[in-house]
Amino acid sequence: MKDLTKAEEQVMRYLWKLEKAFLKDIVDQFQEPRPAYTTISTVIRTLVTKKFISFTTYGRIKEYYPLVSKEIYFKSHFKGVIKNFFSGSISKFAMFFTNNEDLNVKELEEMKQFIEEKIEQLKKEND
Repeated sequence: MKDLTKAEEQVMRYLWKLEKAFLKDIVDQFQEPRPAYTTISTVIRTLVTKKFISFTTYGRIKEYYPLVSKEIYFKSHFKGVIKNFFSGSISKFAMFFTNNEDLNVKELEEMKQFIEEKIEQLKKEND
């Protein structure tokens, strides 16, 4: 999956939030000072070309919707970060994250519980 520029990712975040939107609806999501209408239109055309979004036409107006879910994009993007910065090792990422973030005991306990539940699930699947 292709990476998105910051502008493309911003538009996608708004479209994921809105689910379906006309160009005006997307432009309205931006804080003042908003980018030019034509700038957002260009970004949207690029996202259509990259097959991240599509549209339904109503006369001369287009309603846009995502073709790629937020979860699928994040998963693909996250895999790239793991590959490029942690030699493909999720455990190296986890060690980096837990050593370099200000996690409190509650957050660490929640992570631990999630991992233990996932281990149990995988054990049951392999039996």
